[in-house]
Amino acid sequence: MKRLVLLGSTGSIGSQTLDIVREYAGEFSVTALAAASNTELMEKQVREFGPAYAVLWNEDAAAELKVRIGDLPTKVLSGMDGLLTIASLPDYDILLTAVVGMIGIRPTIAAIKARKTIALANKETLVCAGHIIMPLAKEYGSAILPVDSEHSAIFQSLNGEPKDRIEKIWLTCSGGPFRGKKREELLSVKAEDALKHPNWSMGKKITIDSASMVNKGLEVMEAKWLFGVDYDRIRVVIHPESVVHSMVEYVDGAVMAELGAPDMRLPIQYALFYPDRRPADASRPRADFCALGKLCFEEPDTETFRALPLAVRAGKTGGTMPTIFNAANEEAVAHFLAGRISFLRIVELIEEAMDAHVPVTDPDVDRILEAEKEARESVLKSIK
Repeated sequence: MKRLVLLGSTGSIGSQTLDIVREYAGEFSVTALAAASNTELMEKQVREFGPAYAVLWNEDAAAELKVRIGDLPTKVLSGMDGLLTIASLPDYDILLTAVVGMIGIRPTIAAIKARKTIALANKETLVCAGHIIMPLAKEYGSAILPVDSEHSAIFQSLNGEPKDRIEKIWLTCSGGPFRGKKREELLSVKAEDALKHPNWSMGKKITIDSASMVNKGLEVMEAKWLFGVDYDRIRVVIHPESVVHSMVEYVDGAVMAELGAPDMRLPIQYALFYPDRRPADASRPRADFCALGKLCFEEPDTETFRALPLAVRAGKTGGTMPTIFNAANEEAVAHFLAGRISFLRIVELIEEAMDAHVPVTDPDVDRILEAEKEARESVLKSIK
């Protein structure tokens, strides 16, 4: 039985992870759950899975949860101290981190130092701190297993192949709800338009990032750290069917790809059971290639969706610049969702923050968090 600590249990990835725990009853025990502030759902999860610890980032929400589950032995913690406590526990096997934002960095470092396996669904951990995380994981012998569908596909396509024979990585992208549109067509789009993803069921923030292609830019930066491939060998290709989840091209011209229905439970399950593969429930969607008929691929429109080249610029600059890209986007997306700025303004604000920043080489975690603060302040100053 694998013992699981789950960060971000009430979000989209976290909820689907617990679907898998239910589906494979007896294969997992839940040692700890963590989330932001959803006390009602956290209470339900605690009562169902019986973790030893439950953490809510918000202190008031944690106090409420403590009252709600006062009849249970589960210990309630809060904030970063709570996350670090459960990440450092000795008696569990795998940390699945699905929190949104840079709060995922420190718990991941703590889990690595505790020599745990990391199932990684938190993009910011590698985007902002890949230069810290990957060497540290190697030092402590901690496996980093990607949960994003694209990176899981690359990871699976590398199985049994020589890592030094990679020619190119192809990251696929659905194109989101605005595929094929030009800038003038995006001037007046609203949050409800951007949240209509054609294929995937995701949280609000990542769905907006998919619509702007910020998400793909973050994935390019992640891929660099996960697979040790420089940016010039990472290509993004639009694939509207979302069946080919990504591909690896080798020096002899062979291309290995992982295909399947667009269902996040597949890469989550692969990470949880790795290196095994387990039969999935018959109710899960499967790819029907006869019904599909064809698979399409297109070059991304980087003039309309400028987040992608900006992300590559941030990644190649390195240091604190990826943090500026990420944090400015987080702040801008929050204001877009609140109706304060336009959709196209998101990427403009990212670029303004990057242009104003003097990058610091090889930053530690404190300097990364300072860069986050700088980026957020840049965005707030620009929208006043």
